[in-house]
This record gives sequence, C-alpha cells and structure tokens, in this order.
Amino acid sequence: MAGGRSAANPALCSCVQQVANQTLSGSDRRRAATFFEDPHLAQEARTADTPAMEAFWTRYRAFADTAERVCG
Repeated sequence: MAGGRSAANPALCSCVQQVANQTLSGSDRRRAATFFEDPHLAQEARTADTPAMEAFWTRYRAFADTAERVCG
C-alpha cells in the first residue's frame, strides 16, 4: 500500500502476503521486499551469475507466478 501503486488495495496486498508467506522463506521475503523500494535490485538479482542468486530468482518467479494466479 505504501508503494503508491494505483491498483493496491488491502485485499490484494493481503493475498500477495499470504502467498509470499507460503512460498518464500523469511530471508527470501526480506530480499523481495527490497525490490519495492528499489526496483533496480530486482534486475540485479535476475541477472546475477551465482548459484545462490539463481536459486533465489527461481523461487521468486514461482512466488510471483503463484501470486498472479491466486490474487489476480
């Protein structure tokens, strides 16, 4: 909600948070939250060439796909 996006509403935010809680670890959720403050960090994560970051990005995409399907 604080991000100022026009489509944001409490129900949507709650749904996305529930999906995040079910699909991402606490550290993954903290990392993903930084993307809303600085979208460039998402680009850096997506293009990082380390096994750990590639694994995170795979988990993050699975979360995003699930949130879109469930909450969209």
